[in-house]
Amino acid sequence: MGKLEHGLALEMTRAGFKTAKMEGTSLASGIWPNPKVWIPRHVEGSADWFVAISYEPGVARVIDVMSSAPGGWRLVASAADARATPGRFPKIATDSEGYATSLSENVSGLAATPQQVARAHLASLERAEADPRFADGPWTSEAVLFWQQERAQLEEANWRLTLDYRLEGPIRAMRTSDGGALVWYGARSTEVRKAQQEGAQVTLKGSAAVRTANKSFAHSVSATYGRMYVTYIPPAGSTDPARVLGEWSDVLESHGD
Repeated sequence: MGKLEHGLALEMTRAGFKTAKMEGTSLASGIWPNPKVWIPRHVEGSADWFVAISYEPGVARVIDVMSSAPGGWRLVASAADARATPGRFPKIATDSEGYATSLSENVSGLAATPQQVARAHLASLERAEADPRFADGPWTSEAVLFWQQERAQLEEANWRLTLDYRLEGPIRAMRTSDGGALVWYGARSTEVRKAQQEGAQVTLKGSAAVRTANKSFAHSVSATYGRMYVTYIPPAGSTDPARVLGEWSDVLESHGD
């Protein structure tokens, strides 16, 4: 995988292989149909990169970011929307020669800079509080509701939940035809559950449970995930909220006692 991916993406895929091996399954693989590619012009001093988007009805829309590296092109970010009807996707702007326009993480002319949006999104998840600057959806309001419910259930059992979401890696942005931007960013999140007094035990769910052999814990348990998102930011002056359009997440490690 080191010849295909880089950074957090590589770490997440390797973790996915480890989870699949422990579960006795295999990772899904195959070639996505009819990819459409957008390539920004070369920026001196920066790595070249491009975006490839594929959509298979009834399966998912997948958005991959490839970046140049000394050994060749590497996947550095990815996000998918597997809903039956994926969220509306903005049109990417191109110039007269067909090139897309890359933007800096602090570019002006948007409702907020890419860096501000990325940090605000992660802060909302970390606090488990909805942010009105973002449209409702599975990676915003629904994720917040999940954490609120999880925290309430743990508190009833005399457990405490602590969340930590940290931005990881570069923020990449591309201009959309309406003057807004598509933004890709990654994060490392850690959720820690600690018992406040002896009593109920806690069992994790999903991949985190696989990584802990489906054990129950009496004192504490934590799970760390790699997460990647693609988000649309409207242009300055717009009253529309930012929209998170896809995610890729994978448990990196999980342990407890």
